[in-house]
Amino acid sequence: MSRLIDNINYPVDLRKLKSSQLKQLAQELREELIDVVSETGGHLGAGLGVVELTVALHYVFNTPKDKLVWDVSHQCYPHKILTGRKNEIRTLRKGGGLSGFTKRTESEYDPFGAAHSSTSISSTLGMAVAKKLSNDKNDVIAVIGDGAMSAGMAYEAMNNAGALKSKLIVILNDNDMSIAKPVGAMSKYLSKLLSGKLYFSFRETIKLIISSFSKRFLKKAGKAEDILRGIVSGGTLFSELGFYYIGPIDGHDINHLVQIFENVKDSNHQGPILIHAITQKGKGYKPAEDSGDKYHGVSKFNVSTGQQSKSKSNVPSYTKVFAETLIKHAEKDTKIIGITGAMPSGTGLNLFEKRFPERMFDVGIAEQHAVTFAAGLTTEGYKPFAAIYSTFLQRAYDQIVHDVALQSLPVRFAIDRAGLVGADGPTHAGSFDITYLATLPNFIVMAASDEAELVRMINTSIMINDRPSAFRYPRGNGIGIELPNINEVLKIGKAKLIQEGKRIALLNFGARLQECKKASEVLSKKGINITIVDARFVKPLDEKLIMEIATSHEALITIEEGSIGGFGSHVSQLLSERGVFDNGLKFRSMILPDEFLDQDTPEKMYIKAGLSYKSIVEKVEQTLVSNIVFAKNNKN
Repeated sequence: MSRLIDNINYPVDLRKLKSSQLKQLAQELREELIDVVSETGGHLGAGLGVVELTVALHYVFNTPKDKLVWDVSHQCYPHKILTGRKNEIRTLRKGGGLSGFTKRTESEYDPFGAAHSSTSISSTLGMAVAKKLSNDKNDVIAVIGDGAMSAGMAYEAMNNAGALKSKLIVILNDNDMSIAKPVGAMSKYLSKLLSGKLYFSFRETIKLIISSFSKRFLKKAGKAEDILRGIVSGGTLFSELGFYYIGPIDGHDINHLVQIFENVKDSNHQGPILIHAITQKGKGYKPAEDSGDKYHGVSKFNVSTGQQSKSKSNVPSYTKVFAETLIKHAEKDTKIIGITGAMPSGTGLNLFEKRFPERMFDVGIAEQHAVTFAAGLTTEGYKPFAAIYSTFLQRAYDQIVHDVALQSLPVRFAIDRAGLVGADGPTHAGSFDITYLATLPNFIVMAASDEAELVRMINTSIMINDRPSAFRYPRGNGIGIELPNINEVLKIGKAKLIQEGKRIALLNFGARLQECKKASEVLSKKGINITIVDARFVKPLDEKLIMEIATSHEALITIEEGSIGGFGSHVSQLLSERGVFDNGLKFRSMILPDEFLDQDTPEKMYIKAGLSYKSIVEKVEQTLVSNIVFAKNNKN
């Protein structure tokens, strides 16, 4: 039997199929998705759960004229296969290949880019209002998961949508999972809606009763059913926000989905509609269905067994070092608390939770709440560690400023995924935390150059009780060195002199230290011996050591895995205020380029960013040459 999917390149091809063929297409799409991700790695479980939704949406709605927005969009691989990218799908998450998320520059079928959660309703409401102003009758659809409904932004958008009464279709993809197990009252509330037997039997009974009455009575009976639906189904919340609630429905019954979508598309209802679909994350692939995280994110794997091809290393990851160190401290200090936002395994706090379940709080996808929740804990003498990826911590910046820094509360921020992150690309890169934290008064900001330094920074942060502190560390494994004990702390604002040289100094902040050492080896063979300093702190700076280096060397180069405005800018400000540049010091700052770098291997991304050891060698040589030219010009 020939495969239907082989002849589907765009949704227009899909719409030529008979409705009776859609179930077969969905099965083929699921098989294709499994085969693709087994080769590329990436997000699998979420995509498996929306296969039928994806087929039904593109079958009924006239995409791309009708706008379809996927919240977070880690579930978008089936969507990409059906929207002109089937032949490129095996380049997923590779350098020069397809993004693992929706991306406006990649396809007209991606009207809004996403990789963080809870943005779909806001963005589609904007599109809906624009269409109304332009007298455009096309539909706008947002697909949002139940995990993303734990973020306040989703409710802000729904509240606004209900008030504006714009035609907007929101599909709540309720799989009882976000990334980890669901948390919070909202998740429990949605779970209650799974009691479909009561809902459907009661509703059908009412339909049978009212069908025997005259048409004159049906209008009033319809209103009664609306009330009944709200009481029985639990849709009251959405109804109160101004949405017409439909559901819950089986999100894997493709014929039922098509019927409902067609009804909604053809309706004259003015105002937002919410369709509540029950799906299963990992649907149709037993290893995913049986897995605790439903194969949310996977490396390459064997399709037959589900066995993932994970790299074997005896060196622990930075994430694991953080978790195990925090556990050791928590065994001695009952005031230590772990907090994360729907990323317990990603931050290592799942290990902390196993040891101290009563002291670990996963607040869901709610970083703003996580930060202020931590601030509240500190006011009662507790020591919360907010373990949040750099890219996700951006979502809580006002809370960091207003609720933490302004009040000088000692929240400890463990910033995972600092720097470039490879296949997840620019949406997940930790590029800006140095800049956005170091600019704040009352903050201590550190960066670990290796896993031993990370332990020391955790130890140090526990001793800081009068102001907030943060320590950043990269994704991946450490360098394989012995870890210090938990009593070894750093002196606040004290850098570490790694090696002494002449003429030029490298001032490193963070995990590029090993690249600095490699560069030094290359340069020493050329007769250039350099000084290397591990800064450890951007705030406060080790002003004494920096001034000593600046006044005893011809040139100083700062190196960091962050954007402009970070470590190099703080050092430059210090040197400028002290008048060091007046004496002819050459200063260079090596930072991430002023662009969003597309996904690739971390090694290739750092080469492109100009932060590899070869780039450091080139920068040193160029700086020394410029010094020679400068000296000759002054002599003439």
